[in-house]
Amino acid sequence: MGAGKSTLGPELAARLGRPFVSTDALVEERSGRTVSELFAERGEAGFRELEEAVALEALGRAQPAVVELGGGALASEPTRGALADRAFAVLVETTPREAWERVSGSDRPLARDREEFERLFEERCEQYEAAADRRARDVESAVLAVAGVEFGPHAGASGAATVADTRVAELHGIRATHLVPAGEAAKTVAEAERLWRALELPRDGVLVAVGGGSTTDVAGFVAATFLRGVGWTAVPTTLVGQVDAAIGGKTAIDLPEGKNLVGAFHWPEQTVIDTSFLMTLPSVELENGRAEVVKTGLLAGEPLWELPLEEQVRRCAAFKAAVCLRDPLDRGERAQLNLGHTFAHALEAASDYALPHGRAVALGLTAALRLSGLDDLARQVEELLDTRPAPVAAEQAWSALQRDKKRRNGAIRLVLLERPGAPFLDVEVDEADARRALETLIQ
Repeated sequence: MGAGKSTLGPELAARLGRPFVSTDALVEERSGRTVSELFAERGEAGFRELEEAVALEALGRAQPAVVELGGGALASEPTRGALADRAFAVLVETTPREAWERVSGSDRPLARDREEFERLFEERCEQYEAAADRRARDVESAVLAVAGVEFGPHAGASGAATVADTRVAELHGIRATHLVPAGEAAKTVAEAERLWRALELPRDGVLVAVGGGSTTDVAGFVAATFLRGVGWTAVPTTLVGQVDAAIGGKTAIDLPEGKNLVGAFHWPEQTVIDTSFLMTLPSVELENGRAEVVKTGLLAGEPLWELPLEEQVRRCAAFKAAVCLRDPLDRGERAQLNLGHTFAHALEAASDYALPHGRAVALGLTAALRLSGLDDLARQVEELLDTRPAPVAAEQAWSALQRDKKRRNGAIRLVLLERPGAPFLDVEVDEADARRALETLIQ
């Protein structure tokens, strides 16, 4: 009690697009009494009996929900069993002092005496530790916990085989069983086939991918298809990877006709984000990642690019993870993450993937914003990012754009913005307007 569950729970439910269930609220609803009244009338044992019944009901729901368990609910063995069998448990971290400051002076029956409160806190800790799958202190860390994203040293990732970007492996002394080229050169049919033929993983094996977004894309795709799917862990080493590419379970390789045309949804069992990798990145790679940070900030309606680098990574990863958890198979609102990317992918394909992804996204954002009628915002993005026109062939770029995966019934469909934080999805755009917008991005 006093950890902040009643505040964090509804926020987390909203981020995940799930109902919120409070066991205390259910007890009060069913009994027609407040928790304090129940303690007074029936004693703690009588309250716990009611609490156990509603906790088992909440944890047994067919529809996934965010369930807030009361501070003493884990005293029940059936509740602990249901939690282990049915739920992913997040321990909301607090200290005895923080919790007491929140509940002292309230009508909570077990928060009348500070000494007794602190004794109870320590007594319950062992049960909390045993039940918790992950820990969180705020809604971002709770979203990341649910998504399997952890911040910490990359050495925490282990598996039966490791695929690494050659450059990253050399720079950081990573012992990899399989090496792939840096950048989009890794995302080819030939590289995927080479990995398939070289892997010696059992069905329950885990493949670890260490590198930028291209490395996690190809390794994740190989994991999704090898033996009809083995587990994998993503260890993104670039800013693009940490804020975007390694989050959400999309894996893919490229074809000459376009980017990411062959792929699968295969959520990693774990994503380990070690921001120390960013300290060795050249400025051009940080600029690449900054484009995805700006995109995420535009979608979130917050200038996330103004935060310290580590917080940029955490907030962007949490935003994308929440969107992907709400729409894991990209059948709805996940499309917003493609803001600027239809143009970006066309430019990349036209450059034979020599154009850096971040620079292509920066250009694509300006085009999408102008088509949205947000010229002032487009100019702001031009001040933030490298938006020099790309040296590619216009016809080749146009041909690639026409093959974009989001095209439907022959029509070009884009993500646009009404305003920061308010994306328009699946907007049909006149071909002439789209072509003019594309041509402004080309040198």
